[in-house]
Amino acid sequence: MSARPHTETPDAGQRSGAASAAPAVITLKGLTKHFSSKPDLAQRLLSLAGRPAAPATVHAVNGVDLDIERGEVVGLVGESGCGKSTLGRMVAGLIKPTRGNVLFNGQDTAGLRGSQLRDYTLGVQMIFQDPQASLNPKQKVQQILAEALRVHQLAPRAQISSRVEHALREVGLDPEYGKRLPHQISGGQRQRIGIARALLVQPRFLVCDEPVAALDVSIQAQVINLFMDLRDRHGFTYLFISHDLGVVRHISDRVAIMYLGKVVEIAPTRQIYEHAAHPYTQALLAEMPHVQRRKRAFIPIKGEIPSPLAPPPGCTFHPRCPHAMDICRRQTPELRRIAPGHEAACHLHQS
Repeated sequence: MSARPHTETPDAGQRSGAASAAPAVITLKGLTKHFSSKPDLAQRLLSLAGRPAAPATVHAVNGVDLDIERGEVVGLVGESGCGKSTLGRMVAGLIKPTRGNVLFNGQDTAGLRGSQLRDYTLGVQMIFQDPQASLNPKQKVQQILAEALRVHQLAPRAQISSRVEHALREVGLDPEYGKRLPHQISGGQRQRIGIARALLVQPRFLVCDEPVAALDVSIQAQVINLFMDLRDRHGFTYLFISHDLGVVRHISDRVAIMYLGKVVEIAPTRQIYEHAAHPYTQALLAEMPHVQRRKRAFIPIKGEIPSPLAPPPGCTFHPRCPHAMDICRRQTPELRRIAPGHEAACHLHQS
């Protein structure tokens, strides 16, 4: 990957003065999402026989607290199934939390109505992982892009065509691509179409859910550079979700590490990569490919990620942690400050 070098913005501690003047763009407070399954036939029969079974509940996200300041990029990293995408969808308002709050510019989104709700709905947009699945295969690109302008009445009819052409140029595509169907363009171009669709509603915050995971490595750097250029031009704020620490390193100001529904570590990007504190973060970094590790054996993280149907007690990482202590099996560690701008949820760093 040859994404252009990323210049880090001031860390959370240095931004405190700015943060006190204006609220964070997105604030998450105890954000939680549980999915309960409907009873199947066997469970209904048992219930009729007087032996009801408790419904299976997936603990997708469990009590996440996070501030994302204006203009910063927060990378959200973790293994598949840890709750990253569910968290992103709650931030974008696509699914409602079971508990907790999502604040947009300091206002609880659950209580927004009228113009304030419209500002949130349009101000936070999502870029999806699979551009093929997120685009209507029966519509031409120009129809797909024009739909948002028509539905939300964001432009007079006479200006829609020029606005669509401008959005295509913004993401590095010739307006002629507007005449094509999604299957007639490449994966990288389809992702650019998805980005252009989000740009047309003039958002301030983008939730990017694995936006380069479905692309060839040769195309990934181009799309990452596009995200960085758009940030420089428009001052966008990003929640950048990925399982790839190498990708996140190029674009993020801070990195949050998520494991089994919880954020276990968060710090400025350089701090995470050079001084990771949580054993899970250290294990993820050890798995990253590196040209200087060609002669070293690949050592995966021990064990399998536990089922979110029945998370282990205490620290959820303790069944896989090489440093697990007795307290780890009994008590859930809190996310606490261990250095300026650096927080970790680990008993190794809590007295």
